[in-house]
Amino acid sequence: MSERAYFVHPSAYVDEPCVIGAGTRIWHFCHVMAGAVIGERCVLGQNVFVADGVTVGNNVKIQNNVSLYAGVELEDDVFCGPSCVFTNVINPRSQIVRHSEYQRTLVRRGATIGANATIVCGATIGRYAFIAAGAVVRGDAPDYALMVGVPARRRGWMSRHGHRLPAADADGVMVCPESGWRYREVEPGVLRCLDWPEERPLI
Repeated sequence: MSERAYFVHPSAYVDEPCVIGAGTRIWHFCHVMAGAVIGERCVLGQNVFVADGVTVGNNVKIQNNVSLYAGVELEDDVFCGPSCVFTNVINPRSQIVRHSEYQRTLVRRGATIGANATIVCGATIGRYAFIAAGAVVRGDAPDYALMVGVPARRRGWMSRHGHRLPAADADGVMVCPESGWRYREVEPGVLRCLDWPEERPLI
């Protein structure tokens, strides 16, 4: 049998069958359940749990103590900070079985979820959105949105390179201080990058 193309620490459990892409690293005390799909070049930090039916894209970083429950889907290039929380039932009760009521949570390409943030199930987190540490997201977050607070509200815009965008100039353009890429609010609450196609990754 050929050597597998991904790394699993000896303390981790990976149940079969599942799909794990080349270059992925699964570290101490993780548990990946049968039926999970994990892409290439991902990093699962200490004590990460991935349930049956979860889909993780390529180049996803999942920090320590994160559980991905059934119904969660992470697209490419997502960052999950330490101890951030996902749910899959809106009104859980120990006495009532609600397996048939799991709700989908979609985190789009390039989004960041800060440490200890909570994403209530049923939400879609937009491309390159940035969820601040400790925020509680109860609904959808637009592309590039900076979401802060409990409950989380949009407090600004973030560039693809992870910088808060400054106020718009006279032409309505905001410029990332790192990359120089330009952004414009094309309609209220909808931001677009003017220098890079929406679906094209940075790397």
